[in-house]
Amino acid sequence: MTALAAVAVHLPPSSVSVEQLGAKLGLTSRQITLLRRFHGLDRVRLDPSGDLETLLAGALSALTELPGREHLVRYVLYARSMPVGVPYPLDPLPGLLDRFGLHRARSFTVTHHACAASLLAVDLAGRLLTADGDPEALALVLAGEKTFTRDAQLVPETSFFGEGAAACLVASGDGPDRVLCYASRQLGEFDGRLAEDPELLVRYQKAYPEAMAEVMTAALARAGLGWDALALVLPHNVNRVSWQRLCRLVGFPVERVVLDNVPEVGHSFAADAFINHRTATARGLLRSGDRYLIAAAGLGATFSAMVLEH
Repeated sequence: MTALAAVAVHLPPSSVSVEQLGAKLGLTSRQITLLRRFHGLDRVRLDPSGDLETLLAGALSALTELPGREHLVRYVLYARSMPVGVPYPLDPLPGLLDRFGLHRARSFTVTHHACAASLLAVDLAGRLLTADGDPEALALVLAGEKTFTRDAQLVPETSFFGEGAAACLVASGDGPDRVLCYASRQLGEFDGRLAEDPELLVRYQKAYPEAMAEVMTAALARAGLGWDALALVLPHNVNRVSWQRLCRLVGFPVERVVLDNVPEVGHSFAADAFINHRTATARGLLRSGDRYLIAAAGLGATFSAMVLEH
């Protein structure tokens, strides 16, 4: 059994408007208007003066359940969306783990699922802990990236990336949020740079709703549940309109999709799952026994869903 034992989030206090960021990236006024009025974007959180280690340290500092339990953390998994996070040969993880007393843990990066990598990391962490057989052992999943290139700033015709970060403790036994099942599907025919291939972008946009709906429905089926059993859906923060369409497709009320962070935070790579989890718990949207689903899509393309019980 895999469970989320604790979740913490760090959002930089500074932000920029979609108009400011769009102008910087050379978007047309039509493209900027589309992102604001149609997709529901407003501002994006950024930390221009901080590096990746600073960003991830913000999330670890907020993880108040970690101090005193550092010796129990066997694995640290960094869920990264982009193939490269910092210029070679820099690696922020060793210094970060030393700083927080986690130098005894085995650490590695989980990637190739793009922005769905955090769900893969949670599943993998649970498998590793179960194989170890120590009921007290923990794993730490980190997520969050810097928008250091144009590809890391913009999802063409869809969203802007933001610099939010998250830290999640994973346990192999009971916890506040028990994982019921995990499903993932990869469609390699969409591997490519959408910004430079308009035809590929159109095909991906057309296939996206059904592919996302299929993997979410598959996850529910594996958990033995239907859509009516869900209290909430925690989405990836790409935009509002894509979730409105998905909800119509599967017959789920869009009011029960946690979209609070879409206009104010931006699509924070693989950290979206945990950012929205923190919002849901802070707002008291989850009660004991509630089942909910976390959904994520990664360019390339990966579609993933995880069903949990609070």
